[in-house]
Amino acid sequence: MQTKRRFAALVTVFGLALAACSSGASPTPASLLGNVLAKGTIVMSTDPQYPPQSSLKSDGTYEGFDIDVGSEIAKRLGVKITFQTPDWNLITAGSWAGRWDFSVGSMTITPQREKVLAFSKPYYYTPAQIAASTASGITTLDGLAGKVICAGEATTYYDWLTGAPGRPSVTATPPAGSTATTLSTDRLCAEAWKAGRKDFQGWLSSSTTVEQAIKDGLPLVKVGGPVYNEPLGVAFDKGGPDPTGMVAKVNEILDAMRADGTLKGFSMKWFSSDMTVAPGA
Repeated sequence: MQTKRRFAALVTVFGLALAACSSGASPTPASLLGNVLAKGTIVMSTDPQYPPQSSLKSDGTYEGFDIDVGSEIAKRLGVKITFQTPDWNLITAGSWAGRWDFSVGSMTITPQREKVLAFSKPYYYTPAQIAASTASGITTLDGLAGKVICAGEATTYYDWLTGAPGRPSVTATPPAGSTATTLSTDRLCAEAWKAGRKDFQGWLSSSTTVEQAIKDGLPLVKVGGPVYNEPLGVAFDKGGPDPTGMVAKVNEILDAMRADGTLKGFSMKWFSSDMTVAPGA
């Protein structure tokens, strides 16, 4: 009789534990959030050559707006953060195979990318800005008609220039007859001009990146005003552990960062303006 009672008690305890696991009371180990909390570390992909959003310092650490945002998310999750620096085209392609857990990399949210990536709500917005090399002598958008414009690989800037499926849904159009070329990351287009390259005359990137390049003394000028605005989100791989709970948690953290002024503070620190509010809001 005593044995039967003990067995019944064990069955009851097991049933309660199973019910708690299936109720969503806590993250499951099979989820991205559960995995990150279990290991106590989150790995963020970043670009070491994309100031002021992210850049590698001489001491081996990283700095920038995206670095601050990602580090704050990790802090509020209660985990440590480490960084990986894959090429941008690998990040946007999905199927990360667990090499990193999330991307806080100023990634534009597009339907094309949402096929393989899950996104948070936008954490900030940037205008796309065209620039020209000082050597070209071009000072207007019309001056780039029929010219070659550089953009980062696998970016929405390249998609907009070429009319590719991932292009932003905007009414603005590229300079008439212009063609596009790419380098592995946006900033390298401006660095190439400094190195003496003249095979392209224009460059399309975020206004923040263009303005930082000008501040750093690279040989370029802004041409015209911003051509369109983009919503940027934190990205997670749909091909890995279920990111649903992580997306919800990061959205909760971003809401808190907006409410307490942290997100705006990071924007003011790196951009000298509040870019966390949607244009026209």
